[in-house]
Amino acid sequence: MLNWTNCTAVDRHPERVSGAWLFRGTRVPVSALFTNLESGATVDEFIEWFPGVSREQVNLVLEYATQSLAEPAGV
Repeated sequence: MLNWTNCTAVDRHPERVSGAWLFRGTRVPVSALFTNLESGATVDEFIEWFPGVSREQVNLVLEYATQSLAEPAGV
């Protein structure tokens, strides 16, 4: 599981959506982006379906995930 602490596009609060990482300012879980992309949705469709989420937020989350996965384990 990725540590989203340093990604500025997301935040979490224990009292909201069971403490899941959410797109900042929304109740949309970050996991919803990956679930939808894995199911074949495009970024444009995701943004259309979740209007509170901006393209900038999606891009930041995808960049953060890509960078995190490229780091050697234990870093």
